[in-house]
Amino acid sequence: MPKYLVEASYTTEGLKNLQKDRAEGRSAAIKAAMQSAGGKLDAVYWCLGEYDAVVIADLPDLASAAAVGIAVSASGMVRTRTTPLLTAQEVDTALAKGVKYRAPGQ
Repeated sequence: MPKYLVEASYTTEGLKNLQKDRAEGRSAAIKAAMQSAGGKLDAVYWCLGEYDAVVIADLPDLASAAAVGIAVSASGMVRTRTTPLLTAQEVDTALAKGVKYRAPGQ
């Protein structure tokens, strides 16, 4: 199953609700959301800086990842950025494809 990195930034109201739910409560909600999309939560890490949390999850496909992102962002409490993650084997497969590309001005 493909892996995804989700970077999350809470809105002001979302942070106030995080204080109420606590990190454990939000982690449980994230796990439930991933499971409802047919996936599995690998990890949640809470952060300082640009993002308030990062999530690593297995999801069946890109549409499932988009569904989670849309549902979370539609709450108005969190903004997310989702990045598909590749294994070394997947990168090597991509490298073996040998795409021909001409850079601008070359």
